[in-house]
Amino acid sequence: MRRREFLKGVLATGAAMQLPSLRVSGAEASDDKIIMCAPLTHSDWMLRPGIEWGEPGVRHMLDMCKEAGWSRVMWRAFDAGQATYKSKLVDPACHWDPNDNFFNPREEDKKEVAKYTSNLTPQKKKEILDKLATVDYGKFDALGYAVEYGHKIGLQIHAWVSINEDDHGWGMRSRFSKEHPQFRWVRRDGRPYKSQMSFAFPEVRDYKLAIVKEITDGYAIDGLFVDWIRTGDVRDNPQTDPNGVANSGYETPNIEAFKSKFNKDPHDVPNDDPDWVMVRAEPQTLFMRELRKSTKLPICAMVAQPWAYRGFLDKVNGSLKGLLLDVPTWAKEKLVNALLPEGYYRDGGTPEMAYNSVKKDAGDVPVWFYAWVPETVSDFDRDYALAKKLGAPQMLFWEADYIDGRANAAELKKAMSAHSK
Repeated sequence: MRRREFLKGVLATGAAMQLPSLRVSGAEASDDKIIMCAPLTHSDWMLRPGIEWGEPGVRHMLDMCKEAGWSRVMWRAFDAGQATYKSKLVDPACHWDPNDNFFNPREEDKKEVAKYTSNLTPQKKKEILDKLATVDYGKFDALGYAVEYGHKIGLQIHAWVSINEDDHGWGMRSRFSKEHPQFRWVRRDGRPYKSQMSFAFPEVRDYKLAIVKEITDGYAIDGLFVDWIRTGDVRDNPQTDPNGVANSGYETPNIEAFKSKFNKDPHDVPNDDPDWVMVRAEPQTLFMRELRKSTKLPICAMVAQPWAYRGFLDKVNGSLKGLLLDVPTWAKEKLVNALLPEGYYRDGGTPEMAYNSVKKDAGDVPVWFYAWVPETVSDFDRDYALAKKLGAPQMLFWEADYIDGRANAAELKKAMSAHSK
């Protein structure tokens, strides 16, 4: 069992700048082919049977991606609040807080864990922890070798940065979050979150930007995959109100900005007041402007769609209301080169509905098509046909290591490769 499979089951869960293009054009254009890519979490794939730590494991992972026709791999560099690359700013990944984590909860959290672990046997828990104990990113620079080997076999390697989380599940908080609790998200009722850092504070934006610059300056990556979907400690769920509107953003800088601009206290207006939502979204836009200025690498941002959810189907009402992300402004200002709507749906949502919704916000910024690694060739044919119908320039398959768990992997890889650029 991979870590993400376990947690998924457990948690139910500047315009004038000349930017590099992620479009399909010229010699790339083909009626029957499409660019394919996949995000890859090295620590998850390490939980697959027979995967070796270090260089052999990375070679296996990227070879499988190459065989599947995925020409671009989004290599996860910032996992929870920790790093899978050689970082001076961030602690090495997969180091759990020994006294406060999902597998060893505090007394007051044991009932919370029990809700999620009815199917987790002691033996399976031991297997997961024993395997993760062999994972040491302080001694092996997984991103560095992925870039080296990926380029050798003709793959682009983009850094997948989960910019909006400082923990994952619970128990892997970032050093920055531990040292600066005053910068956490705050709910409408004044309660702070456990790990989430608010972009309303310049110090947080500087820290997050420094992480990305450490990666872009230190590695010959081909692009950035900026993931805004992953957010913090599950004990803070739900992170939205019953209408799917973010219940965070009540940090002092946002409150002061709203009072200054509208002469009102945000507690006196509804949580979904349009002006209050926009004030809370501004810090994330400030960060994206700073990020765009810092690099000429192509940037794809993964954002929410109106049928999204997290946790136990907690509604996330799109990017603006649900995550406080002003995607139309990002597109208008060319802060991103591509957008990707995430692929978890409730309330009757579908991939086509999600794609078209984000496309409306995207202007002339390309939108990629989100698909899951197919179970069957017919699943792939269905998703490929829909991506082509919608005019998507690229398909992203969530998530790369699933290809190792498919009994018919060879057949699937042959089918995908036949249609990939």
